[in-house]
Amino acid sequence: MTGLRWGILATGGIAAAFASDLRTAGLDLVAVGSRSQASADAFAARFDIPRAHASYEALAADPDVDIIYVSTPHPMHHAGARLALEHGKHALVEKSFTLNRPQAEDLQRLAAEKGLLVMEAMWTRYLPHMVRLREIIAAGTIGEIRAVMADHTQKITADPTHRLNALELGGGALLDLAIYPISFVWDVLGEPVSIQASARLMETGADAEVATVMTHAGGAISTTLSSSRTAGPNTATVLGTEARIEIDRIWYTPTSFRVVAPDGTVLEEYRSEVDGRGMQYQALAAERFVAAGLLKGLELPISESVGIMGTLDEIRRQIGVTYPEER
Repeated sequence: MTGLRWGILATGGIAAAFASDLRTAGLDLVAVGSRSQASADAFAARFDIPRAHASYEALAADPDVDIIYVSTPHPMHHAGARLALEHGKHALVEKSFTLNRPQAEDLQRLAAEKGLLVMEAMWTRYLPHMVRLREIIAAGTIGEIRAVMADHTQKITADPTHRLNALELGGGALLDLAIYPISFVWDVLGEPVSIQASARLMETGADAEVATVMTHAGGAISTTLSSSRTAGPNTATVLGTEARIEIDRIWYTPTSFRVVAPDGTVLEEYRSEVDGRGMQYQALAAERFVAAGLLKGLELPISESVGIMGTLDEIRRQIGVTYPEER
């Protein structure tokens, strides 16, 4: 095999999905690290990984690993990525990138000092339908963008002990679900110049629903709605003066879209054909960036991940959510 040698830090559900897609793409997955040898061994056996480490530190110190995928819960992203960078490894860090902007800025500085790539694992940015969507927008096909609308709504669980509802684990709709539409509007419209947010908090203090209305350069407006307690359409729309792009459910996964003129004429239809879940595209992008000597992603530069964390911080300030380690 050619390319980078991958290690996976932590062995939860998202790590399993990523490992499966790495195998689908034929990438070189060589090691996994967990907090217990038993967990590491079971994960390694499941995905035919040569080395299983009983600690994150041992994984980071493995001389045969080039890049580490950090898949811990949100509050541990910063520490896991820092561990990788301090050991000279590139890092692909699950979204949301960190718990807050100061942590994101710290990783940005450290990666620059070490001459390493650190990249947020917002896999949606790298999917084929999103690549084509950006091409259409850049070509001017839909004219001036006036609005973007997107939701990410799932009925997950009301169990207060579940990770998604536990404030001490960065729980709530914002970091798990809203990160998708908020990152999407950043991608299409850039940094917001004003933010208005509203939320319903659950009994644990985490947010069950969160909605945003943001304005962007040139006056464009974005709206997002995210919820962990109810399942909605999970679609997205980009409205331009000459046409609109309608992304089908589930818009942040490999799916289809249409470019529709104001009179209803369909100008283009696109349908994704992807092996596996599609998480391999971000890994392939990371390999390209490293091979080209780039220290930041192109589809999602580290500076943008830092900015998005700033947007999430402002939303949390408005809705009254503070994580325990910030107090």
